[in-house]
Amino acid sequence: MIRFAVLSIAVMVILDAAPTVAQEPIANRFTLEKTENGFVRMDTQTGEMSICAEQQGQLVCRLAADERRAFEESLSDLSDRVAVLEQRLEIETPGEKSDGIPDEAELNRALDAMNKMMRGFFGMVEDLRKEFDEGANVPGVPPEPIPDRT
Repeated sequence: MIRFAVLSIAVMVILDAAPTVAQEPIANRFTLEKTENGFVRMDTQTGEMSICAEQQGQLVCRLAADERRAFEESLSDLSDRVAVLEQRLEIETPGEKSDGIPDEAELNRALDAMNKMMRGFFGMVEDLRKEFDEGANVPGVPPEPIPDRT
């Protein structure tokens, strides 16, 4: 659960750190040039190039070496940040067990709360039962017949 939260934070950091690009049609942004081994795709905004090949009727593009290096550096940086966040979480919650099982004190608090809630609920049910019983014994009003159940 903690790992999921940390990874969610990491994804938000990635999305927040991503440069915002003005929305324009993709068709105008990229150009494809045929080569001997496939295609080269160029981003007309950034100048980045990717090598593409046709596989099973689809065009599959791979990151160029510079893009891959930048991606790996970003991934390494984010991994370091996640590790720092995980360490911070462990420092802030030292009494919590890593297996996620609550300790006895926490269980006792939960049971006490449930006990209080159930006693209150059954107390209300008992009060309603008494009100119905008192209403059924009003002098001068015949009790309603009990339906015949077969």
